[in-house]
Amino acid sequence: MSPRQKMINLMYIVLTAMLALNVSSDVLNGFSQVEDGLSRSNRTITARNHQLYAQLQEFNNKNPEKGKEWLDRGTEVRSETDRLYAYIDSLKFAIIKAADGEEADVKNIINRDNLDAASQVMLPPTGNNGKLLRARIDQYRNYILSFIEDSVKRANLAAALSTAPVKTANGGEGANKAWEETMFENMPTIAAVTLMTKLQNDVRYAEGEVLNQFLTNIDLGDLRVNQVDAFVIPDSRIVMRGSKYQAQIVMAAVDTTQRPIVYINGQRLSNDRGLYQAGTGKAGKYDYSGWIEVLGRDGNTTRRDFKSSYTVIDPMATVSATMMNVFYAGINNPVSIAVPGVPENSISATMTNGSLTRTANGWVAHPTQVGAECVVTVTAEMDGQRTNVGSTTFRVRKLPDPAPYIAYNDKGQHNRYKGGKPFPKSILLEARGLDAAIDDDMLNIEYRVVSFEMVTFDQMGDAHPELSAGSAFSERQKAAMRKLKPGKRFYFSKVKATGPDGITRDIAPMEVIVR
Repeated sequence: MSPRQKMINLMYIVLTAMLALNVSSDVLNGFSQVEDGLSRSNRTITARNHQLYAQLQEFNNKNPEKGKEWLDRGTEVRSETDRLYAYIDSLKFAIIKAADGEEADVKNIINRDNLDAASQVMLPPTGNNGKLLRARIDQYRNYILSFIEDSVKRANLAAALSTAPVKTANGGEGANKAWEETMFENMPTIAAVTLMTKLQNDVRYAEGEVLNQFLTNIDLGDLRVNQVDAFVIPDSRIVMRGSKYQAQIVMAAVDTTQRPIVYINGQRLSNDRGLYQAGTGKAGKYDYSGWIEVLGRDGNTTRRDFKSSYTVIDPMATVSATMMNVFYAGINNPVSIAVPGVPENSISATMTNGSLTRTANGWVAHPTQVGAECVVTVTAEMDGQRTNVGSTTFRVRKLPDPAPYIAYNDKGQHNRYKGGKPFPKSILLEARGLDAAIDDDMLNIEYRVVSFEMVTFDQMGDAHPELSAGSAFSERQKAAMRKLKPGKRFYFSKVKATGPDGITRDIAPMEVIVR
């Protein structure tokens, strides 16, 4: 081929190359608009990430024990992201500077269609920054994905930060191009800058996903609840008189959809309500321990150990006669019946050889047969069941004989003269008659005097008995009293009295000394 023809062919080749490399101004303007949009998006994502990081800081300030670990991790992720973001910024400026010279302005790119600047900065032989950038992105991607647990989010972030080789159009073997070549080879300056802004956008998005994951993980190990109840936990349900009742009032939360598993002494409870029941066949103190397991939202099992004890006592009741150690036939004997730890309205009692009645102040036993035994049996309602808590045997005695006395008033005071010492004649003459009672500080039981004799003695020592008018002094007795001189003695004898048991008995005589 002639030199002239060679020159013509070369000109066609150059013209064809120029036509192929010529980029439409509309396309360049489109890249500029995308670049502006991505820059605004980066500012928005960066602001959102700042808010997430501020929430980590706020939680750490309120609860350092739980929040410090996640704040430290968030600070590390934020630092790694800022370093990669700044490194990409420096490469963008280097490309713009290669296109526009030393007076390059990032916000006003003049030679947007320059096809050489990106390759010069990023690709061999003039630059190797593309390979370095790929390595930095690979390192950052692996670092970020180590914090993401959700498989879908992991796949999305891995695709967004992928630097895998790109298959070329011919699809032949060995036709894959390196990531950096696809990004920067023969790429207009504005397009290369836009792609790198998009890469910064992906980096900020990945940072936000990780910070959000950290906020979720702060209470991931906490137990979720859907029911809150109030509970009273007493130190003991049995309190002795004079001591203090003490209980903790607490609010407990449970998850009715995720019941805890309880183990007592190594054995799992057969119910999901935490109800522990144990036999009480023998008295004594019993210790037990175990643990509770609850499955958390993070899939981990939370375990809490516990230990406690309980005391088993033999059933018992306290039965005592209020007045004395025996029951007296024919009268009401006050009785006190109590069961430790059981309220009075949950106690019942029965008695043989008589009747046992509850009163406002306790119980009253009314035995019948003298010499026989009375057995008082006590039952109490405990934990919803009626239990026999004990019995006590009493002996029944006849009421002792009363003592006669003369009732009188002295300066407004009611008194009883029981004989054996001088008694004013004036008060004697004012008295109504003779009474009888048991008043030995244990019993205070009045008797009704049926009859008696008054025996006086004359100067010869002869006795002169005079009968009463029931329990009152008869007129003949009153007349005999008026004749008595100071120092004289007389007697009330053959005194008959009837008590509340209905028995009429002869009681001891009484000596009266006239003053």
